[in-house]
Amino acid sequence: MTNERRLHLKTIEQRLLWLSHWIIHNANHIRSKVDGIKVGGHQASSASMVSIITALYFSALRPEDRVAIKPHASPVFHAMHYLMGSQTREKIEKFRGFGGAQSYPSRTKDIDDVDFSTGSVGLGVGITALASIVQDFIKAKQWGGNLPLGRMIALMGDAELDEGNIYETLQEGWKNGLRNCWWIIDYNRQSLDGIVREGLFERVEKIFDTFGWEVVRVKYGALQRAAFNEGGGTHLRDWIDRCPNQEYAALTFMGGAVWRKRLLEDLGEHEETRSLINARTDTELATLMENLGGNCVETMAEAFDAIGHDRPTCFLAYTIKGWATPIAGHKDNHGGLMTSKQFSEWQKALNIPAGQEWDPFAGIKDVAGLTSFLAGAAFFSNGTRRLGDRRLDVPSIVLEPAREISTQAAFGKIMDDLAKGASDLASRILTTSQDVTGTTSLGPWVNRRKLFARTAMSDAFIEHRIPSTAKWEFTPTGQHVELGIAEMNLFLLLGAAGLSHSLFGKRLIPIGTVYDPFVCRGLDALNYACYQDARFIIVGTPSGVTLAPEGGAHQSIGTPLIGMSQDGLAAFEPGFADELAVIMEWSFDYLQRDGEGKSDERTWLRDETGGSVYLRLTTKPLEQPLKRVDHDYRQGVIDGAYWWRKPGPNCSVVIAYQGAVADEAIAAAGMIAEARRDIGVLAVTSADRLNAGWTAAQRERARGNSLARSHAERLLDPLPRDCVIVTVIDGHPATLSWLGGVAGHRTISHGVEHFGQTGTIGDLYRHFRIDRQSLARSVDALTIGKRLSESLMLVFL
Repeated sequence: MTNERRLHLKTIEQRLLWLSHWIIHNANHIRSKVDGIKVGGHQASSASMVSIITALYFSALRPEDRVAIKPHASPVFHAMHYLMGSQTREKIEKFRGFGGAQSYPSRTKDIDDVDFSTGSVGLGVGITALASIVQDFIKAKQWGGNLPLGRMIALMGDAELDEGNIYETLQEGWKNGLRNCWWIIDYNRQSLDGIVREGLFERVEKIFDTFGWEVVRVKYGALQRAAFNEGGGTHLRDWIDRCPNQEYAALTFMGGAVWRKRLLEDLGEHEETRSLINARTDTELATLMENLGGNCVETMAEAFDAIGHDRPTCFLAYTIKGWATPIAGHKDNHGGLMTSKQFSEWQKALNIPAGQEWDPFAGIKDVAGLTSFLAGAAFFSNGTRRLGDRRLDVPSIVLEPAREISTQAAFGKIMDDLAKGASDLASRILTTSQDVTGTTSLGPWVNRRKLFARTAMSDAFIEHRIPSTAKWEFTPTGQHVELGIAEMNLFLLLGAAGLSHSLFGKRLIPIGTVYDPFVCRGLDALNYACYQDARFIIVGTPSGVTLAPEGGAHQSIGTPLIGMSQDGLAAFEPGFADELAVIMEWSFDYLQRDGEGKSDERTWLRDETGGSVYLRLTTKPLEQPLKRVDHDYRQGVIDGAYWWRKPGPNCSVVIAYQGAVADEAIAAAGMIAEARRDIGVLAVTSADRLNAGWTAAQRERARGNSLARSHAERLLDPLPRDCVIVTVIDGHPATLSWLGGVAGHRTISHGVEHFGQTGTIGDLYRHFRIDRQSLARSVDALTIGKRLSESLMLVFL
């Protein structure tokens, strides 16, 4: 490394150290406070990463590389982009404030060039490995073009190694031949509540080595390595290696004089080592002992430069938490902040003039030289690296189902029909499932479109002519990525594939399948994928107690509420195959939208912004309706509901259902109609969209637009005031119970609130009162109650 490069990197490191800490200090001690509470930020966690980030971004990275930033190092990330002119002072002055730079890097809320949002620890790490697999998937396709292979890089804290999803990702990477992936561990050995256990690094190295990673231990900085070459230096190195984590942290906090006392006590018997120690002032000795590899920008740059292969690589970078600050090494420094007095003294020590705190180049003598060096940084040479791709034409989804079919089987048939075709959209579909491909009806698609692997692998069952419904042939042209049984990996892969147009300039249509109850097992990663605005379809199937013989462990209850509450995810639960066909055709377009977010005044939904889609399907075959082609029906399916049986002017009861209980609701209406002629049946296909439109219209009216009406209001407003709504769903009853609030109708809600059990569908429907007889009895009970009330009123009068 040239001396000029070394000096420039050191200057950038110091600028990022100052600016990141000033951003946090300003937010907590200078900016006016309204709430009277600590704003927060992580000065110590930023300090331990500053040398690593400097070496990575200004020496090692290329424009095609993608990075997930350690969440607590976000101030360094914002400071770096501020130095490069891609972040504004206005935003960082409002760090952690409304409209300001985010607490943790966010693709959707920050103006910096964020590759992967981070925040929930471990997820930003794991997605880089899955993104690398997605990159290989695209590269192997004819339409992939000349995609430059970038490195998918995660900057992580050592405490993140406690997250189980990291190890699930390691195993998945090994199975899929992971390459072009770097994980850089800020090994500062301090977490929020304490010090990391001794010997962790030995276990870490063994785990990564087991899964085929190269492990690069970056323990000593340039100053330390030079000292080790002096007389007595080997004794100093051995002492550093033996020193417990807690002791090293405590000595660092206490400073040079205490370092000297302790080192002389332990090593003073060695004359050369004693001379090595005494040749340095207290300040120089403290600097030497804090000069671990991860806190030496020169050492980190050299470590990155030394990698000349595409094997996955783990850098174990030893650092000091709070490096080069007054709170370095202190046990409580994770969420701790420098006091105003400490910060003032530290500012003077760094030679930052008062009034120039926000100046990107404050205190720098060779501004022109540094500016030239920054301009030559390869990573920033192409500007903002948000890519894009054209929208794919969506083929018409025409389904000719059997007279009886389940929505899950209909999904499989739709996918098989797409596989038979030659549309551009079909060629961009990436399907994935965590070892439930066959049981979620993706088998026919996979048989035609094959499984993805960079190296072709034949199916021994085919070679030996053993009959099997599954033709498991792996090939680079394959379009299905088979995962192990880890739902977190499923959603991380969908998140990475759902960002492919932005990350790699090639649009994918990712579709994943999962047993519906196990959506909950990957919920953190699902939320993370939606937070990044990744675009994908997740098919939860089979669902509900309708999966009767499987018992309560496999029967979902609360997933409809997850679909309603999850931002960025449009949830549907169609009852019939033709509804599913309409929804999937709409979904393929919805995934690709990127509009301005203006609400559609017909539904008050922001459909032009697009998003992901969740389909809740079942294995229960239903008798299908005759072919329906009218526009109102199709539009109602997408908007969330339509009248299966339209109510008349004197309607006294409406049965509103969602999903597989369609036959029970329709049959109950027929039973009730024997005594009540005017009964409506509302087919709800998306309680999520129906509810979202209703609440959005209410907000619009609160803003002064009295004419705003949602789809739910247009459906229910004409009903007589004394009409009763009976809702039913194979899921939590709260999914539909809110319908009574739309126009003030009394509502009786049927659903599943408790864990299921084994039995037939009939057994369980009766047990949970979602069968036709229970629905009819609810209406009868209401009638009896009404008559009793009227009789009592007459007696009273």
